[in-house]
Amino acid sequence: MPSDSSRHDNASPAQSRSPSPSPHDTLTLRALVSTKDAGVIIGKAGKNVADLRDQTGVKAGVSKVIPGVHERVLTVTGSVEAVSKAYNLIIAQLVASTPSSPVTTSSPSLHTSIRLLISHNLMGTIIGRNGLKIKAIQDGSGARMVASKEMLPQSTERIVEVQGSPEAIGRAVEEIGKCLLEDWERGLGTVLFHPGPTDDRSGNRRGHSYSSSYAGSRRGNGDANPRGRASPPGSPTNAHTPALNPPAAANLRTQNISIPSDMVGCIIGRSGTKITEIRRLSGSKISIAKAPHDETGERMFTIVGTPEANEKALFLLYNQLESEKERRVGREAQQQAEIQD
Repeated sequence: MPSDSSRHDNASPAQSRSPSPSPHDTLTLRALVSTKDAGVIIGKAGKNVADLRDQTGVKAGVSKVIPGVHERVLTVTGSVEAVSKAYNLIIAQLVASTPSSPVTTSSPSLHTSIRLLISHNLMGTIIGRNGLKIKAIQDGSGARMVASKEMLPQSTERIVEVQGSPEAIGRAVEEIGKCLLEDWERGLGTVLFHPGPTDDRSGNRRGHSYSSSYAGSRRGNGDANPRGRASPPGSPTNAHTPALNPPAAANLRTQNISIPSDMVGCIIGRSGTKITEIRRLSGSKISIAKAPHDETGERMFTIVGTPEANEKALFLLYNQLESEKERRVGREAQQQAEIQD
């Protein structure tokens, strides 16, 4: 949870419109910022982030400093309009404080960028069929958007870098936010990225830095089932400990995640050995759709278990994905070397 978000718990604009807002009324949009920029966003004694909350009505905060890590996560929650306004103000503030950061070299003081963290499952919603949606957002806002192809380590989030003037970025953020809320159920089961102390992708040293969350569900929104709450810190580090006690039915959660079809085989393993092991170690029930669920060709995995068991299952699933990606990269490099020889 953001370390600087405890001062104000103002009701969001979405809450004032409806006595019992549903998950798709409120947007939470995260971004990866440098430690230096995080300091500007927070301000002396938290003044800047407090002013931001007062001006826009959002809840905002920045993750805690981790020794040796030069990036932090900015989290902004509120209505789509309030979140876009907040990002506009944040970026304008960063430009005003240090024009060289995070400004790109091509056009000082006016052209800047922000790295948004977007669930892999929601990227199709933002990009659209044949890239039409992302093109429309770029044309309408005047901003440029660059989506990373790979998920961040030990997570199901990808970076979408939005480049342009603060005003253009604000307009793009608003359109992106609308896309995310229109299709919010696709974000269920997102494994959030948190910067860790090393680039070790095995998960053994930085597993504690990651937590799963329902990106579509919002805390403090009147949702009787606080599905967005992360599992207790450290649970992924115990991913290799089998669940000993059967979970109470009332505590079970269901999470859906999409996996690229060409990666499903590596998760299932020969004769189902790998998926059986993940089920055993996590204590969750995991079912796999027999066919792709949309034009992306991805297959839906449904995970049912306690929040802690699901956390372990997601951790193990994405460890398996990372291992397979690295294996394929190594194989391609070897093939390339053989061709050159």
